[in-house]
Amino acid sequence: MSRVMKCVLILYCLLFSLVAGAQTTEEIQQLAEQGDALGQAKLASLYILGKNGVKPDKKKAAAWMKKAAKQGLVEAQATLAAMYDIGYGLRSDRSQSTQWYEKAAEQGHGTSMAVLGINPTAKGSVQFSYKSMRLNASKSIPRGYAKRFLKKK
Repeated sequence: MSRVMKCVLILYCLLFSLVAGAQTTEEIQQLAEQGDALGQAKLASLYILGKNGVKPDKKKAAAWMKKAAKQGLVEAQATLAAMYDIGYGLRSDRSQSTQWYEKAAEQGHGTSMAVLGINPTAKGSVQFSYKSMRLNASKSIPRGYAKRFLKKK
């Protein structure tokens, strides 16, 4: 297993162990409606995970995550990219997915760089299936990052 894949696997194991932070759903909703990027990502996360009395809603999750991503929140950009990749709450669109992964990669987001096949530390040929990596990451990112957002204060 390559070093990048091991790092991604460890990252996702850590993400899945996180729990929601102490903010109430009402506080998160208010922040999101006021245009707070992290609040928007948290509200999207509640819709992804179905937490704190919020029923899962893929379309609302995608809409709120897109608002956070447009404000430059790097994890929201990576999450939205994954949502486009797998058609989570919106039409599957590989081109849009790639654009959002690129925006996150420009900010140094490691998983996005790996998904795009950007590995600045690799020398020569790297035996790694970026297609497989992208598929696995796209399936894991929305729920994993949703848990991470809810942990942030």
